[in-house]
Amino acid sequence: MFSFRSIKLIALALVALFWTVACSPQSANNNGTNNSAPSQALSVGTNPWSGYSGHHVAVKKGFYDQAGLKIQDTLFQSNTEEITAFLSGKLDLAWLTAGDVIQMAGKDPNLKIIFLCDYSNGSDGIIGRGIKTAADLRGKTLAREDVLFEKVLLRAYLEQGGLTEKDLAIKDLPAPDAATAFSAKRVDAAVTYEPFLTKAAKEGGGEVIFSSKGTNLIADVLVTRPNLIATRRADLLSFIKAANQGIKLLKAGDADAIAAASGKLGIKPEELREQLTGITLFDIEGNKTIGFNPENPNNAMKSFELVAKAAYDFKTVQQPIDAKTLYDDSLVKSL
Repeated sequence: MFSFRSIKLIALALVALFWTVACSPQSANNNGTNNSAPSQALSVGTNPWSGYSGHHVAVKKGFYDQAGLKIQDTLFQSNTEEITAFLSGKLDLAWLTAGDVIQMAGKDPNLKIIFLCDYSNGSDGIIGRGIKTAADLRGKTLAREDVLFEKVLLRAYLEQGGLTEKDLAIKDLPAPDAATAFSAKRVDAAVTYEPFLTKAAKEGGGEVIFSSKGTNLIADVLVTRPNLIATRRADLLSFIKAANQGIKLLKAGDADAIAAASGKLGIKPEELREQLTGITLFDIEGNKTIGFNPENPNNAMKSFELVAKAAYDFKTVQQPIDAKTLYDDSLVKSL
């Protein structure tokens, strides 16, 4: 039997051991990276856009874990839900369209785009039944989400027929619901994107009448806040590099990567592979040479400026926004 004194001595020894371990510096690997888990997770949001698949691959394959990052990952069912979460401070990082960011800038001008994810190259579009020209939409019922990038795409098409949204009956529905409404023949046309676009066109007895193919009308980006850039710059650099691993695998057509991302999106691998043909993905190098390169005629800054102007035209924002204030290219240029 242990005496009270023995138990007390053992307890004191354990306390001393605890403080010795707690106060000792943590070991680091040869690269100087702390092996301990980060003290705070990065909360990251996406929505069901296939262009964000590089992020899903990075999560599934553990690239963020390998970079020493803890990720709190949320897949929202619409852009609107994700925008609301970001503006309410529930997200540190959000994969969204540049139009979404400009829309949010009307409420929080201190946002920063830090990475160009993709250009939609046919995977965003307008579907319709019996619509041969833009002018045929006059008086028709069209479903679209009340988000800037869809308004910009729709305006580009309507202008071909001398129309505006006032010439249509608009139903405000999230992109997945807009596609469902078209499939069920409750609307004559709809603005949506993959993985809903092609399927809904077929099920609703229609076709894609206009798309983002061959344009940089819709740019998808990674957005954060200046305070995170200032306080967790190293983590953001690690995040971009880890996401870049996933993006490169997708660009190479890696079967495991396609399977990982399609599983997250709830579609078949062959469906995602097909959808990615309508998306121009950008890795770090593409960000440097095209996205944030003012000398490249297809740079993203021109797209940002176009959408910023549209935001004011649509009264999505109450004051004109200088697109140059909305991006910080210093992170990608330092990699």
